[in-house]
Amino acid sequence: MRVEVNGRSHEQEPRPGQCLRTYLRERGWFGVKKGCDAGDCGACTVHVDGEPVHSCLYPAFRADGRTVTTVEGLASPDGELHPVQRKFLDAQGFQCGFCTAGYLMTTVALDEDQLTDLPRAFKGNLCRCTGYRAIEDAVRGVRHVETPDAGESVGRNLPAPAGPQVVTGTARYTFDVDVPGLLHMKLLRSPHAHARITAIDTAAALQVPGVQAVFTHLDAPERHFSTARHEHPEEDPDDTRVLDDTVRHIGQRVAAVVADTEAAAEEGCRRVEVTYDVLPAVLDPEEAMRPGAPVVHDKDPAVARISRPRDNVVGEAHGEIGDVEAGFAEADAVYEETFRTQRVQHASLETHGAVAWFDEDNRLTVHTSSQTPFLTRRALCALYDLPLEKVRVVAGRVGGGFGGKQEMLVEDIVALAVLRLRRPVKLEYTRAEQFYGATTRHPFTIRVKAGARRDGTLTALQLRVVSNTGAYGNHGPAVMFHSVGESMAVYRAAHKKVDAYSVYTHTVPAGAFRGYGLGQVMFAVESAFDELARQLGLDPLDFKARNVIGPGGTMLTPGGHEEDLHIASYGLDQCVGIVRAAQARYADEPAPEGWLVGEGTALAMIATGPPGGHIADARAALLPDGSFDLAVGTAEFGNGTTTVHQQIAAGELATTVERITVRQSDTDVVRHDTGAFASTGTVVAGKATLRASRALADLLLDFAAAHLRVPRADCRLAEEAVLHPGGRLTLKDLYGAARAVGVECAADGHFGGTPRSVAFNAQWFKVAVDPGTGEIRVLRSVHAADAGRVMNPMQCRGQVEGGVAQALGATLFENVRVDERGEVETAAFRRYRLPQYADVPRTEVHFMETTDAIGPLGAKSMSESPFNPVAPAFANALRDATGVRFTELPLTRDRVWLGLRDHGVR
Repeated sequence: MRVEVNGRSHEQEPRPGQCLRTYLRERGWFGVKKGCDAGDCGACTVHVDGEPVHSCLYPAFRADGRTVTTVEGLASPDGELHPVQRKFLDAQGFQCGFCTAGYLMTTVALDEDQLTDLPRAFKGNLCRCTGYRAIEDAVRGVRHVETPDAGESVGRNLPAPAGPQVVTGTARYTFDVDVPGLLHMKLLRSPHAHARITAIDTAAALQVPGVQAVFTHLDAPERHFSTARHEHPEEDPDDTRVLDDTVRHIGQRVAAVVADTEAAAEEGCRRVEVTYDVLPAVLDPEEAMRPGAPVVHDKDPAVARISRPRDNVVGEAHGEIGDVEAGFAEADAVYEETFRTQRVQHASLETHGAVAWFDEDNRLTVHTSSQTPFLTRRALCALYDLPLEKVRVVAGRVGGGFGGKQEMLVEDIVALAVLRLRRPVKLEYTRAEQFYGATTRHPFTIRVKAGARRDGTLTALQLRVVSNTGAYGNHGPAVMFHSVGESMAVYRAAHKKVDAYSVYTHTVPAGAFRGYGLGQVMFAVESAFDELARQLGLDPLDFKARNVIGPGGTMLTPGGHEEDLHIASYGLDQCVGIVRAAQARYADEPAPEGWLVGEGTALAMIATGPPGGHIADARAALLPDGSFDLAVGTAEFGNGTTTVHQQIAAGELATTVERITVRQSDTDVVRHDTGAFASTGTVVAGKATLRASRALADLLLDFAAAHLRVPRADCRLAEEAVLHPGGRLTLKDLYGAARAVGVECAADGHFGGTPRSVAFNAQWFKVAVDPGTGEIRVLRSVHAADAGRVMNPMQCRGQVEGGVAQALGATLFENVRVDERGEVETAAFRRYRLPQYADVPRTEVHFMETTDAIGPLGAKSMSESPFNPVAPAFANALRDATGVRFTELPLTRDRVWLGLRDHGVR
């Protein structure tokens, strides 16, 4: 075989059945990504003789005698970018960037006619991050990025520093590494929802050529832990083993086979013989709490930190402010209903996985797709009794997270293999494994009861919440507690009561997901308030605006007041004003004839960080050439924190972002970082960067003043120099002078994550509904975001648009379906139904004019919160259009059609 790839000839024969994607990656063309291996996502798109193909479906042998171009081959030989690459840079048409190579290769091949119909042109490409508007702008040649002067970066549309690498396919994600002697791991998974392993025979598997080892529960530590990663591990139950002799959901790992090739490891898995004693299973959380139900984890509650193991309750919250019965007695109207939300997959295009090896210093090095490298290192050390200094964890550029990678799902088993074999090992999840072997969003059942007086004053709010945490309690209690926090605190009422339960079942585990439980409960509360207002004959937005918390208000929930949580800036009134303006502006929005038209709003509040502390360290240093080095622990997965950290540092050091090199998400670069979750990348890690940069600026000015023998007040930092009355001292010369006298030009910054502020959001939809088919079209989507001082409007807008798009998927069609056996039925993108380009309306994004008293330079968080108000706003618009209240997600076309039919709506 002979194939030319980007001008280079390759003559190696492909393996039998090998696809072009793996053939190319094995030859170092890492710009070709794996997102699905089923032709669904387009991340693997390449050109064969100028025609775009999904290389995961294209047999490698068919490339014989052909010319293949990958994203690495788009630029000219002298390095000049292809015009489409330049457009994607200028518009910043990406976030995590994992899908970008596929979009570039697809776009380059479009003709003029195809460019006029992008929904059809992009039907074979998926993006989970952007909401697609940024991609459209890139294709259309819209420029958003700016180049501000030195020291003026904050508040401007600075481009992502990794942009050039993303568009040329040279950005390195988890598996874009070439490790000599690499072994491959595959996992044997349980076919039963609940069973005890009575025997396991690995002899036949070990006879497969290339198989090096098979690991079972007999090889795993006895120690229990939680896959969830939190600064305080005691927040989660210790209910998990690396490999267990009891399986608790279909898809749980049973054995790990390590071999020279993936094919040999897969064959080894097929040869492992397991004998199971199948046990009764419970799939419904209400049934799981009933007497006599099968027990999922029969463990000591004090040791495992499980609330009531025999009742399958992993965590619970009960509390009351005032007297809700008295509050309902005061009310002129009371509304009570049960709402249900479904499982949702994170669907990051880069799947979970890790590559680990021993480095030249005999340290275990783990390269992983993780939001929490420092916490993962800590967990591995605890699990295998290793000192911290003997383990290094690195997260390169991560291809999407959304909370799903705030887990240790692969690193533990990979580390076990490396520790035993002393050889490099790789484990990369398939797309199917993401659905049954990773985690999902928690399904919730919420019973809400709310009462109000005739004038619209809320008198009482009562919730009963049941969260299905699945077979393991990772994040279960924390999500449950968070779900009934800000969702209740945002509204004032003298009487509030909550009873909430996080419940085990024999189903795929749930975990952290964007919004962390708030979106589920807000769907119920905001829908209930909409109905309550209608009962009273009031405008729903007026009703909510009357009862929301105000500036300086005390955020009360039945669980109590969190002392470190403050309203350090208030933009919710502005959010409401944006919605009112949209209502007036689009009052006469046209809709198809015969369709029903309605509008709906939802409000939301979220804390700008988790309770109990969230730690970030940063270090800023002057380099010999007069540029700067910034070391931070937080990970980059499309959240834009790398850019923001550069901007903060550039502002403090009076320089440009090009002169700041960022090193990050590596346990070697700073002391500690809790991780990139809970919307902390800017407000926590950014504050550490601010403190480090400010301290370095002070150090440089102090030294310059002493060295020059001039007053400190006469010195100021400028680009590449310190200016003083006698002229300028270049930073390069300053570094040399400091080094000569033993002064290190570096400073550290630290922030512990407290105190915390809150951010606000409002979402408004205007929709049209076809009563004959159940089809819903979004006529207008408007989002108001109170993000404090916006560090980078372009990036922050992208976070909002991506959050709205992801939430629309969860609202309209995404659903991880589990059958009567407990098996996931939707273990592929084409069966799961992610939002495509054609599905996502353009959202009009508005930022409020606030400056936070706690956040760095007045900033607040804005990565999770846009998700939360989307489902209730959409459901309220649907109710306004049809008169029918839908109480269960997703709002699929068939469910809507049946609901309208049952209520006689035509």
